[in-house]
Order: sequence, then C-alpha cells, then structure tokens
Amino acid sequence: MTATRCGHVLLAVRDLHQAVRDYRRLGFTVHYATAERTARHAHVWFPSGPIIELLCPPPRAALYTWPIELLAGRGAGRRMVRWARRPEGFCDVAVVVDTPDLAGPLARLRAAGIPVGRRIRWTRTRPDGAKTRFQFAYPRNDRLPFLVTPYDPPQHPEVTHPNGAYALTAVHMGVRAEDRAAFDLITGGDPTFRVEPAPVTAVLAVEIAGLRTEPDPTLTHGALVRPAASSHGHREGR
Repeated sequence: MTATRCGHVLLAVRDLHQAVRDYRRLGFTVHYATAERTARHAHVWFPSGPIIELLCPPPRAALYTWPIELLAGRGAGRRMVRWARRPEGFCDVAVVVDTPDLAGPLARLRAAGIPVGRRIRWTRTRPDGAKTRFQFAYPRNDRLPFLVTPYDPPQHPEVTHPNGAYALTAVHMGVRAEDRAAFDLITGGDPTFRVEPAPVTAVLAVEIAGLRTEPDPTLTHGALVRPAASSHGHREGR
C-alpha cells in the first residue's frame, strides 16, 4: 500500500460562518476554502501535519444520494447523508496518499478486498481566485477513512494561532472489530491515529499541541478538542 498519513478531520456544522466566528473566538486562525460568501468549507491549518476542516453539508443531501453514488461509487451518497443528518461534531477523517494520483492506491485496496469507489478529480477555486486540484475516493464502507491526494499546487498557508496551537497531534478513533483490518490498511499505521474498540467506527476527539486549556465546549460545535497530553512528532502537511 502507498504510504498514507492523516490529512484532515471533518467537522460538520450547521452554519459555517458562525462556526468560523466561534473558532476564531477560541483563538484559532481559520481560512475559508473558497469565496467567503458562498463557502461551505473552512480550514484550521497548522504549520505542518493534519488539519481540521469545518464542513457545512447540504441540508437536503438525501435528495442527491443516487447522483452522488453514480458519480463517486456505492457508499458515497450514504456517507454524505450521514454527514448532513448527524448532530454537529466530527463526522469523518481523510488520509493523504504520497502520490498525485489515486489509481495505484485504489487498485491495491481493491486487491486486498476493500471495495472503494471511483477516483474523483476535483478543482477548488480559492478565495484569491487561484485554482487548487486534487483527487479523492470513498471506500464503500462509509465509516472508513477516505483517501485524498496532496493539493496541487499546495494550499498550505503560513499560519499562527493566537491561542498557541501549533499541531494536531492525535486523532482518537473508535473502530469496530469488523472494520479494524481495513482501517489499518487505509491509514498505513500512522501513529496520529489512537484507536480503541467501539461499536461504531468514528472520530471521538482530537489533541492539539500548544493549547493551554481545553476550549470552551459551547464554541466547538460538538467537537471534542483537547490539549495534547504530551509532545508528539508530526509530519509535513498538504
């Protein structure tokens, strides 16, 4: 399997602009992924390593289940409906592969018996008008992490957080026994993931180095964000 690492943790919110304001109140620097007025994604970047992506899923996602499945493969529509219907909070996690094309990694997953959907080539227009291109693909099991390629060109900005945060060092995951082998293969043993048995595979919490206190839970939109328990190494970002 191509080397992978944790890329970003998705945080589903109902009102993206309110969530951006709240995370800024918590002392995080937040960048809109596209033009602010119409954005449905925003990023909490760190100098390197994984990031948090604030995501406002379409409220009527269920209407697009079959078109999404036709585009991206079985399980993709179910995944997006889950994002839209769940309460606010962490809803998914992506791993970044070390290649600009997903064809090879997806072939290896299929050969290992893990059904995955089609690779989707995507272009995002940043707030400054520049284009960023990447690919993504979803495993059929909508609880497993999905795969993305590095941004081309890289989108990683210079960033400093007023609250002192400088790295997302751990993603705590509950993983059900039936998903564990596929989860381990997709994540490639990245030590960022701290796995514990659970009845449902899902993101439980993240740890962030540099935070001095736990953020006010009334402003985190259902996400459990903790100061890092100790210093951990982290890898280069996207």
